[in-house]
Amino acid sequence: MDFISELEWRGMIHDIMPGTQELLNKEMVSAYVGIDPTADSLHIGHLVSVMLLKHLQRAGHKPIALLGGATGMIGDPSGKSEERNLLSEEILRNNQEALKKQLEKLLDFDSELSNGAELVNNYDWMKGYDFLGFIRDIGKHMTINYMMAKDSVKKRLESGLSFTEFSYQLVQAYDFYYLYKHKNCRLQMGGSDQWGNITSGSELIRRKDGGEAFALTCPLITKADGGKFGKTEQGNVWLDPRYTSPYQFYQFWLNVSDEDAARYIKIFTMLDKQEIDDLNAKHQEAPHTRLLQKTLGRELTIMVHSEEEYQAAVDASEILFGKGTTESLKKLSEADLLAIFEGVPQPKISRAELELGIDILDLVAEKTDVFTSKGEARRMIKNNGLSLNKEKISADDAAIDASYLLNDKFILIQKGKKNYYLVNAE
Repeated sequence: MDFISELEWRGMIHDIMPGTQELLNKEMVSAYVGIDPTADSLHIGHLVSVMLLKHLQRAGHKPIALLGGATGMIGDPSGKSEERNLLSEEILRNNQEALKKQLEKLLDFDSELSNGAELVNNYDWMKGYDFLGFIRDIGKHMTINYMMAKDSVKKRLESGLSFTEFSYQLVQAYDFYYLYKHKNCRLQMGGSDQWGNITSGSELIRRKDGGEAFALTCPLITKADGGKFGKTEQGNVWLDPRYTSPYQFYQFWLNVSDEDAARYIKIFTMLDKQEIDDLNAKHQEAPHTRLLQKTLGRELTIMVHSEEEYQAAVDASEILFGKGTTESLKKLSEADLLAIFEGVPQPKISRAELELGIDILDLVAEKTDVFTSKGEARRMIKNNGLSLNKEKISADDAAIDASYLLNDKFILIQKGKKNYYLVNAE
C-alpha cells in the first residue's frame, strides 16, 4: 500500500515536505505523532493522528506514539488563546498508563513485529536535561528570527506569550531530534496547526546533525456548519466509556450531517475506496436511511469499544423507535437510560409507597400526571396503548411494585406511540 496515495484520496494531507513520499516508497520508515497527555483518556480529536499511525502501520511502516509528558508540563501555544494548566509528574504518569490501554486497541504493539508500534514519553529524556545544557546544545541552533516567524508564535504575541510557551517549539524540535538519533525516526506527522513545530524539528536535525527528516500534516477536522468537531453540549466525545458511554459515542456519529459523514467515513474508518464509493452511491439513493452515519457509527464503535458494545448501542438506539424490549431496557446503564430519554418528563414518586405496591391507575393518574384522569388512563389501557418498561399493561387493576424498577430507580411509562415518561422513585 502506498501510504501517501492512501492519505490523499482520504483527504488527510494538508502539507507535506518534498521527498517524503519517495522516502516512504524506498524503505520502512519510523514516524511519530505527538499526543497531549493532559487527560486520562483520548477524545475523538486525537483519532485523526491515531488514524495516520494506523494507516502508516498497515502500509508496513513503524508507528511511534509520543506522549508529551514534558511538553504537557509547558503548554503548546498553537491554536490556543491562553496558557494551559501545568500538570504534576504523578498525574502525567497516570494519564500515560490510561492512554496506552486505549492505543493498544487501535495500533499493534507486538514487539515481535519489525513495525510494531511503540509508545514513548518525552518526559523520559527531558527530565534529566539541565537548563544550561539544553540552551547550549539545542538553543544555539535555532535563531530567534526563525522561531518568531512561526504562525503559532506570531498569533500569540499580541495577547501575551510566556517564555515557557515560547520554548515549546525548541522542546518539540528536540523530541524529533531525539527520536531521529535513538529510534531512526525520519518523519513527524500531526495536525496542520503543528506544521511550524514539526518543521522546526526537521530543521534542528539538519543544522545539528546534517541529517534529513520529513514532515506531513493533515487538515484540522471541522464540521460543515463551521462548528468545532468532536464537541457536544456535554463537552468532548471521549474514548473512555466512563466519560462518553458507547451509546453516546455511537449516537455522536449517527447524528452527523450527510456532508460531514461523507468526509468522516474516509478519515475515521479503514474501509477501502471501493467500499466507501459504494456506500456513498447507496446513501445518495436513500439519504433518509442514514447509511453513511450508521456505517460510521458501527466502524468507530467496534474499533474503539467492541462488537458487543456496538450491538448494545444499536439496541438502545432502537428503544425510542418502538423496537426495544424489557430485556434491552434492563441492560442499559443509568447514564445511557438518561441519555436516551433526555428531555422527557421525569415525575417523582415515593419509593416507600412503590415497595408496598401501587395500583396502575393511581400511578399514572394520581401519583404522576401521565393522564389527567383515571378514566382517560382506563380507556388507553383498554385500547392497548399503555406500556411500562416496553410491556403492555392489559389490566386496569394491575399492581406495580419495586420489581418494575430499572437500575433500581426508574420506571419507563409509554403512553401511545411517542409519549414517554421516566418515573423516578426516590
